[in-house]
Amino acid sequence: MNDVSSELMFELLKRIQNDLSSLKDGQKDMRQDMLSLRNQFHLLQGDVNTMRGSIVHIDDRLERIENRLELRELAEAQSRFEPHP
Repeated sequence: MNDVSSELMFELLKRIQNDLSSLKDGQKDMRQDMLSLRNQFHLLQGDVNTMRGSIVHIDDRLERIENRLELRELAEAQSRFEPHP
């Protein structure tokens, strides 16, 4: 009876060890996936920041053009004569 019990315990421990090994491998894969996603988010954030900078630059240039051509004052004067909803 003692031999059967020891063999059974040994088999159960081997199964548990295999399951733990499988779980560790899955955890490593998930960690790599998370790191990959984190890197992609950082790249996207950099792209968004670059676009924001470009938009600010374009907005500044447009404002200078409007001021130089005196379009802003013309638009403000024109808006007084347009009907408001």
